[in-house]
Amino acid sequence: MKKQIHASSAPRPVGAYPHARRVGDLLFLSGIGPRDPKTNEVPGLKRTPSGNFEAFDFEAQCHAVFANVKSVLEACGASWDALVDITVFLTDMQRDFHTFNRIYAQYFPKGGPCRTTVGISALPTPIAIELKCIAWVGDEK
Repeated sequence: MKKQIHASSAPRPVGAYPHARRVGDLLFLSGIGPRDPKTNEVPGLKRTPSGNFEAFDFEAQCHAVFANVKSVLEACGASWDALVDITVFLTDMQRDFHTFNRIYAQYFPKGGPCRTTVGISALPTPIAIELKCIAWVGDEK
């Protein structure tokens, strides 16, 4: 059985897809970025009226993306510990990889799920990070 999940506490998807889909004992989260669920703004990002970046705070985006993942997990009845695999998309690997690693270690102090980090040229909104996650929601025996 495939069940689509839409989390009211997470930012709206930027396309026609659910926040997550459960298939058997696995939960597949769509790509989740750091946008604020209430305002749709990107934390730590300020732009001039002409659209140029005025302020940029990658750490704020990291904390926001983890909060959004947690919101989707909770809407699915899952917990942080259910995560088994995370794919990280960074728009500037050289600038942001070490900062992300430091913040990631705060969220997973005892080691976390499997992880792949990919450098990409752009995301569909003006964000610097997106996470794609898989969680195990079956019974541990």
